[in-house]
Amino acid sequence: MLYFCIAVSLVAGYDALMVLRILALTALLLAPAPAYAWWEYGHETVAKIAMAKVRPDTRTAVAVLLRQSQALETPTCPARTIEQASVWADCIKAPPLRDRFSYAFSWHYQNVDVCKPFDLTAACRDGNCVSSQITRNAKLLADKTLPVRERVMALALLTHFVGDLHMPLHAGDRNDRGGNDLKAAYGIFAGSRLNIHSVWDGYLAERAISSPPALLSEAQIDMAAGTVADWSRESWAVARDSAYGVAVGNPCAPPGQLASIDNAKIEALVPVVRVQILRGGMRLARLLDEALSR
Repeated sequence: MLYFCIAVSLVAGYDALMVLRILALTALLLAPAPAYAWWEYGHETVAKIAMAKVRPDTRTAVAVLLRQSQALETPTCPARTIEQASVWADCIKAPPLRDRFSYAFSWHYQNVDVCKPFDLTAACRDGNCVSSQITRNAKLLADKTLPVRERVMALALLTHFVGDLHMPLHAGDRNDRGGNDLKAAYGIFAGSRLNIHSVWDGYLAERAISSPPALLSEAQIDMAAGTVADWSRESWAVARDSAYGVAVGNPCAPPGQLASIDNAKIEALVPVVRVQILRGGMRLARLLDEALSR
């Protein structure tokens, strides 16, 4: 609750540095709790940044929709709050809801090859990719003629998928299932029981959100600008240059190589992850305002 109260106290203007400070402070307040993966800790942080940045009438519209989330008929996966809504799309992948929502499993990612020129066409065939679903659910959310159930689901999916797009290994890979097939040694974990997807999804995300903020350059200030395709290309480039490039040196190195992410590399990657989370929050805020603000 304290985390939420601090986040929503942002002034109306765009102050990325203020958001960075809020991220650092609130993460420290939560420090005694167990570390969570991007799918929870990161997604909730993206959602909180967005709710702190949206217009007041957008915030009210979101609250009204979430109060009707029982229409989803997913009691094991509630969406009564923006935090719950941000992870709803992952929750429904588990029993007993898995079979009911199996059609949406491929919507969480788009494995665009980082070793070839950027191309969304193959990765988004028939709209079954994260960027296409961001666009689709933003439109559904804005359509007030739709049943409440459809709009609540669109809100939950949009909130989650904007977070997913900004986890680079959901946006680009090298034919290794988003880094799941690339074993990694991380910090003091010298063995190969981890992979770079799990490192970015969990260990690195938790470390980044919990780290003190760094100053942003002027080039990074307007994070909400651009199209979903622009954001896709940007996250794909982060996957190539940071997720793979830092881990193995050559992002297109032969498969089977163990990725090594030592403390020096972790320190270099922390600000990259922080910026990705900030981008996700600011962009989600823009999309919510466009869909819901009068």
